Amino acid sequence: MVHDFDPFALRISGDFGVRWYGLSYMMGFICAYLLITWLVRRQRAGMTAQMVGDFITYAAIGTLVGGRLGYVLFYGPDLFLKFKATFPYWGVLAVNEGGMASHGGIIGIVIACWLYARKYSVNTLYLFDLVAVSGPVGVFFGRIANFINGELVGRPCDPTYPLAVKFPQDITSWPSQEAGKLSELVPVVEKIGVGREQWLELIDKFRFDMGARDQLYSILNKVIESIQDGNTAAKEAIAPLLTPRYPSQLFAAVGEGLVIFLFLFFLWRKPRKPGFIAACFILIYAVVRVVDEHFRMPDAHIGFQALGLTRGQWLSLVMFVVGLIMMFVWTRASSLKISGWSKGHSIKLNRK
Repeated sequence: MVHDFDPFALRISGDFGVRWYGLSYMMGFICAYLLITWLVRRQRAGMTAQMVGDFITYAAIGTLVGGRLGYVLFYGPDLFLKFKATFPYWGVLAVNEGGMASHGGIIGIVIACWLYARKYSVNTLYLFDLVAVSGPVGVFFGRIANFINGELVGRPCDPTYPLAVKFPQDITSWPSQEAGKLSELVPVVEKIGVGREQWLELIDKFRFDMGARDQLYSILNKVIESIQDGNTAAKEAIAPLLTPRYPSQLFAAVGEGLVIFLFLFFLWRKPRKPGFIAACFILIYAVVRVVDEHFRMPDAHIGFQALGLTRGQWLSLVMFVVGLIMMFVWTRASSLKISGWSKGHSIKLNRK
């Protein structure tokens, strides 16, 4: 299939509207609020609905700030020095350039939990457990949104693979990586009103003419938007030119989201020491992410690194080591167990 999903759930005008990506974050935080509210009541943890609401606010800020700074630090440090005259002015704030990094989001949530625990005198490790079991729900929605946006695309797969997807967004990388294929887009751009001669002239000039380069990218984006708007002719014309890929975003939604949530939720049915669920999350997420990355293309400006692994895989290996250390330390602490959700025993959680 050729990917033709519109990133806007509701387009008001031009690039202004309600995007699926924004809705995915909203759904993640709403589900986290409902799940955490249910858990703290079930476990009699002493957190009121107001406290849970405040905690979700802390976690949301930590996710967004940590996720963005994580991407900039781990994948695009050049954005720190990128400034322009139009909004949002600074590359760090331009979330459309690269987006968010899940590893950075996790670090942001850890800091948010620590700050919240200090203010409300709640056990920090218990907060880690709460976000560990609810966070994968948000990951699930976020990866679905990644698929709708046509980002974080999968590696090439056999055309006969039943779940293979062709992403028109691939063409935006052609000028820098596969410029020779641009001429093959003539029958495609003609379907959106761009003449053959005009297109070939832009191809000849874009390497040294900034105006031609901007115009070429504008047409490429117009092709994608036209397909998303239902231009069947352009969709059929571009299909033979695109590479079939694994729907890695959907694999990640199931693995990093649904499977991890169900596993951790099942584990917490019984009493556990504070931090046990969080440590399990760190370990399981690291393993699942390493596997998922085998189906996902690495960032174009980074590529594959040592031993043929991606940046995400190396970060996950570091995360796995951290998880082992946390599991060893937290499970051997002289703290009382937190009751499982299937029991609902009364507990007292003081900050440590």
